Amino acid sequence: MSSTPDRIADLLRHDPVFDGHNDLAWALREQAGHDLAALDIARHQPSLHTDIGRLWAGGVGAQFFSVFVPGTLPAADAVVATLEQIDCVRRIVARYPETFRAARTADDVRKAFAQGKIAALMGAEGGHSIAGSLRVLRTLRALGVAYLTLTHNQNVPWADAATDTPAIGGLNEFGREVVREMNRIGMLVDISHVAPGTMRDALATSAAPVIFSHSSCRALTDHVRNAPDDVLESLVTNGGVIMIAFVPAFVSQRCADHAAAERTERTRLGLGEYAYDDDRGRDPRAVAELRAWQAENPPPTATLADVADHVDHAREVSGIDHVGLGGDYDGVPGLPAGLADVSCYPNLLGELADRGWSDSDLTALTSRNILRVLDAAREIADPGFGA
Repeated sequence: MSSTPDRIADLLRHDPVFDGHNDLAWALREQAGHDLAALDIARHQPSLHTDIGRLWAGGVGAQFFSVFVPGTLPAADAVVATLEQIDCVRRIVARYPETFRAARTADDVRKAFAQGKIAALMGAEGGHSIAGSLRVLRTLRALGVAYLTLTHNQNVPWADAATDTPAIGGLNEFGREVVREMNRIGMLVDISHVAPGTMRDALATSAAPVIFSHSSCRALTDHVRNAPDDVLESLVTNGGVIMIAFVPAFVSQRCADHAAAERTERTRLGLGEYAYDDDRGRDPRAVAELRAWQAENPPPTATLADVADHVDHAREVSGIDHVGLGGDYDGVPGLPAGLADVSCYPNLLGELADRGWSDSDLTALTSRNILRVLDAAREIADPGFGA
């Protein structure tokens, strides 16, 4: 019998990882102003979690690249910035054609697998990216965006976010119209980042399977970004998939508690809960005080086993057909031990194999489930949009 590493390597040659969420495009914007030559991912890039060599080493065969922009942007600016992020992903594919193939459907992904390339799909992270316009939504789909996360960290007028004060209790009628239109145009409904009421309303509205592109399980870690068990149970009927995130605060209660304490400190200092630009341009005295607090309160370390526990829990509640992986690489400052970058998926798969997961179980997790969801979305879409 082959060793676990050999077994995982062989499995990934046939059924590579299809990950639900990667923020490479935002990292390239922040670190290099979208200058792909200045931060060439054909080379090892220590400032990133993602580069081509490590994608291959991790057995990645398909990736949803987020075209995230902050939800604090004014509506028109958010649309422009989202288009710039789409342009970044498209230029990545064009710059490295020997590595990437643009994809928007499951068949596109399978063709990339057959060609030995990495399928590059896009997901828009937050309903603010459509500025309340179904026309913008349809345009994003026409440009190749495969999913829309209904909110980011802030509410939108038609949907409540997990990390904001509830305003409407879930989705309002326009929010339900957004979901129905996404079904019609073959765009996946992503319910990561949204409040539990929004999750439940989206599940009640969507005729197609939904996804969590990067969330974990609230029963194990009490973080508002995680999915409650009743929602996980609903995936069985809906057909959807939760793609487990590797974010330390989502998979370790100690890390979640530390993150909550830091958010409290940031708010006290007038810095806001989240920093997307390393606090550049903010009050230097407040930033210095925050840095002192961080030095006195180093974050605890999450582990690969913590992530595996969440994968196991999602499987127990939803079933093997409703779990996937959504690492959130290049979207977080730190990661669990053993999952430092995109080369590390085999470590997690090896841990699950050692826990008794069969090859069939592992291939459901790596790609089979999310491919099924994409197929199902295409089946119910209008023919002009499903392809």
